[in-house]
Amino acid sequence: MTHTTSYDVLIVGAGHAGAQAAVALRQRKYDGTIALLGDEPDYPYERPPLSKEYLSGDKPFERILIRPPAFWDERAITLLPGRRATHVDPVAKTVTLGDGSAIGYGSLVWATGGSPRRLSCTGHALRGVHAVRNRADVDRMIAELPGVSRVVVVGGGYIGLEAAAVLNKLGKHVTVLEALDRVLARVAGEPLSRFFEAEHRAHGVDIRLEAKVACIEERDGAASSVRLTDGEILACEMVIVGIGIEPAVGPLLAAGAAGDNGVLVDAFCRTSLPDVFAIGDCAAHANAYAGGAVIRLESVQNASDHANVVARTITGDPQPYHAVPWFWSNQYDLKLQTVGLSAGHDAVILRGEPATRSFSLIYLKDGRIVALDCVNATRDYVQGRALIGLLAPMDHADLASPAIPLKETAARLQ
Repeated sequence: MTHTTSYDVLIVGAGHAGAQAAVALRQRKYDGTIALLGDEPDYPYERPPLSKEYLSGDKPFERILIRPPAFWDERAITLLPGRRATHVDPVAKTVTLGDGSAIGYGSLVWATGGSPRRLSCTGHALRGVHAVRNRADVDRMIAELPGVSRVVVVGGGYIGLEAAAVLNKLGKHVTVLEALDRVLARVAGEPLSRFFEAEHRAHGVDIRLEAKVACIEERDGAASSVRLTDGEILACEMVIVGIGIEPAVGPLLAAGAAGDNGVLVDAFCRTSLPDVFAIGDCAAHANAYAGGAVIRLESVQNASDHANVVARTITGDPQPYHAVPWFWSNQYDLKLQTVGLSAGHDAVILRGEPATRSFSLIYLKDGRIVALDCVNATRDYVQGRALIGLLAPMDHADLASPAIPLKETAARLQ
């Protein structure tokens, strides 16, 4: 094994979290050496557009770069593309790469995100079966699309529904298979699920609920149909699997870091290994907006906020992570903006009318407002952030009335 060089800060993972950690360190006047190691050949780029504007062709790759190519050289941030970390030695403070070489570090920031969960059934690896995780995944889909008329999307979460909307717009016949009894079941209340089901069906997407895949059938080595457990066969030329990710933390766990579903970090994103941090999708942390439960948050917001926490810690100005979670999803002409975490809610207030295609859902738990889902209601989203965590002892009719701005409600509750 050759030990090529060392960096004061080595960041493994060149997605949102890793790139923002490097940017934030330089913004905080950190003058040590920084390297950003990623397993893709590209400059760091945004991931959310992959299932939306990049897949649709509305944004070329250059427009989803996190920073222009020249930025990294100008900030003396060394990019190490196309390399995968396979082993961490926390005593020697080295990271071994797939080619056997090793890189030393003073501080290690693990920002590897995760890899898409795969189907385990027969046919899961056939040509024409895709995930949506990186540029190469989507480029393969785009290359195949001219020969595709029918697509089966497995998974009714955000990724699956966004891809379904884009492919529908591109003129493909799309069927979405959701194993649970509604789409978005893990992240939203039933009214939002039913709204999006109706919207997709109105656009011609075939939404199948409580539908499970038995196998993917093939013709000439490529996917030709999806067989359901009830025996129905859905002919298709493309299958997109969007059933979540597995956090990419094997080397850290093997090195002794605490964790299971992700690497466990404290409020400063420190793992149990000395001088090793973990941030973004792969970091399991106690979250105040989840009642203190240890969770992973798969969002750009979390990636950026974790990165900023690490940069402050490394530069000697530590501040604990305490950020209100937020998310967004674009489907057709619908902009869904979410603030807070609705998991475990025990009451939902509908604000506005879904029929108008502009409304919000306000989620409560034990009388406290824990989250809002805002569909084409940006004002509610912006003002609703101030409501998170507040007791709502008032008549809920005030919260339900779009005529009463949420900022007025927030002022009365505080």
